[in-house]
Amino acid sequence: MPPHPSSRVQKAREKLAGRLREIRKDAGISGRELAIRCGWSESKSSRIENARTPPSDADIRAWCRSCSADDQAPDLIAANRQSAEAHVEWKQLQRTGLRRLQESIGDLYQQTKTFRVYVSDVIPGFLQTPGYTSALLSSIADFRGTPDDVSEAVTARMRRNEVLRMGRHRFSFVLEESVLRHQLCSAESMAAQLGHLLGAMDLQNVAVGIVPFSGQRTMWPMPTFTIFDDRRVHADTLDAASTLTQPSQIELYVRAFERLSQQAVRGAAARALIANAVATLGG
Repeated sequence: MPPHPSSRVQKAREKLAGRLREIRKDAGISGRELAIRCGWSESKSSRIENARTPPSDADIRAWCRSCSADDQAPDLIAANRQSAEAHVEWKQLQRTGLRRLQESIGDLYQQTKTFRVYVSDVIPGFLQTPGYTSALLSSIADFRGTPDDVSEAVTARMRRNEVLRMGRHRFSFVLEESVLRHQLCSAESMAAQLGHLLGAMDLQNVAVGIVPFSGQRTMWPMPTFTIFDDRRVHADTLDAASTLTQPSQIELYVRAFERLSQQAVRGAAARALIANAVATLGG
């Protein structure tokens, strides 16, 4: 049974408090000296450091400034804002069905200007056809035992994906070649999906790269993730969806995306990989 939300919140606070304590100790000052430098009571320092009082953004900045650790403030502030709910179990997200989950992130999609998407398992949701999405979500619903609202969820995803053709958003996709080979639907639906992928590559605001099986790699395959501008990352695992907002976390995923992108082929070479995948369907 997953921990109660209040328990997750407290653990997040304790982790933040521990980092602040380490910063103070690394600076070689006492809690009393920190309080003097920050201009508040010693008891406030103690309450923050022992996770009894959550610090404000201003408190964190003052703490780091007093310890000559200003460079650590952005990550700590992001961690403070990033609720423990940022790591949410799929079971919890999908308990009311898949349609609501598709609709829940519509605003984020509208607000984002640049999407960077890396996938190692399935065709990116942005580029999916109704047939492929239906087969995929049916498999997910069956595996997780969620309410059967797949047809409504497919409609919601297709409506959400209209953002791809609005022109004011830019998309950069990097796919592992294996994504083209995982046949999660009928051969006919998979052929249509790969044809749709080829068509999406003609859009001026869409860039698609494919990391081929052949050739030496400098970056290993990893779980799927999406970067929304430079503000947040969604990283998925089998049991949960994580939202990452700390600058150091985002920078790490941006760097990973850039390296994976460097290994990808594009243009005619990418189209050839897709065409070959279509040719081998049912073979």
